[in-house]
This record gives sequence, C-alpha cells and structure tokens, in this order.
Amino acid sequence: MSRSLLVHDLGRAPYAEVLELQRTLCRRRMEGKSRDDVLLLVEHEPVVTLGRGARTQSMPLPAAELERRGIGVHEVERGGDVTFHGPGQLVGYPILDLREHREDLHWYLRSLEAAMVESLTILGLVGACRPGLTGVWIGDRKIASIGIHVKQWITYHGFALNVTTDLSYFELIIPCGIPGVVMTSVASELPGSDQARLPHEARNAVLEGLSTVFDFQPTEVDSVLT
Repeated sequence: MSRSLLVHDLGRAPYAEVLELQRTLCRRRMEGKSRDDVLLLVEHEPVVTLGRGARTQSMPLPAAELERRGIGVHEVERGGDVTFHGPGQLVGYPILDLREHREDLHWYLRSLEAAMVESLTILGLVGACRPGLTGVWIGDRKIASIGIHVKQWITYHGFALNVTTDLSYFELIIPCGIPGVVMTSVASELPGSDQARLPHEARNAVLEGLSTVFDFQPTEVDSVLT
C-alpha cells in the first residue's frame, strides 16, 4: 500500500528560512507531533552551502567576496562538501522517518539517487550514478546533487536538480569538492525543448520518480505546520 507524501511547494524562498522550517518539521516528527512524510520543494536565491565534509580548497573565494556578489553562504549539518543553490534549480527536502521505511542511510542515499535517475528518464535523459560519488550524472557531467542529515532516523536536507540553472555560478566553487567536475542542467541537455515548460515538467518528473522508488502517493498541501 502506497504511503502518503505531503508536498509543500514554497516557490522561491530564502535558504535560512527554509532550513529553519526543515529543522522545525524534523523536531515535530521526533516529538511525535506529526506522523506525516513531507516533501518541501523550493527554488532558492543564490546561496553556497558548506556541508560537514567541506574543505577549504572547495571554496576558492572567501565568503565575504561571495556575499559581495549577492551569494549567501551557510555552514550546515548535511553531509558532503560545498554546493550551490539558485534560481532555475529544483531543490527537494524530504522529511521522512526512516524507521517507517528502512533504517539504512546507505539505502536512503541510493534511493534518492534512483529517484533522480527515474525522473531524468521521464524527461528523456539517461542519468546514472558513479561509484564512490554521491549524486546523479549524465555522462561525465553532474546534474543532481544530494546531501542529507538524519537525526533519530528523521531525514532532512535532500537533493538539488539543475533544471534551468545558470551554471556559471558553479565556477565560483569546486562543486561537491570534485576538482574538474562539469555541471550540467536539464535545459543544457535538452536544448531543443520548450525551456519555459521545463521547470513544471521537471517538478512532475521528480514527484513521479520519488513515487516510483519510495512507493509514495503525493498530495499537494498549502501548509505542513497544521
């Protein structure tokens, strides 16, 4: 039997605000105040985030210089190195209780990757994982990044799929700490497509991909703090 997934689309929202919402939802789930699996979908203003594995060399420019250019900088609790979020990127934050799915972080990471690969297939692209690396690639180009945090088996943080993202922002960092990595987007891989429709199509594809891999039944909601 499919599990219900409450999908709350935040539109474009500041990173810090959404991070605090994730933490609140995680805390409510830990305290038993909510039993719902939740997915936050959002597009952020330009921001660089540093995960627990962030290395100095992954951010060649100092935080002050990035902020001078209008790019926020946040150190966060997710795993992984340095990444970028910004307009044209579909970011998803699943807040799930893995005790009701599978108490296995490796399984959860691989399942998120599988959901992204399935989403790309729906869009007409061939995505794949690479041994020893987290995320999803098209050939040698990275299109989706994944970084999670789990507290008492409750997940937050999540995935970021480049849809119509301005890829030049990634040149300011060493994405995911992988020297020489080339970032790509759905728009770059499908140059003949209707670019105006891609965000909507990508959103639908991601929901379908997550539903297939996790056996979810998505339900759109206006609030997840009721």
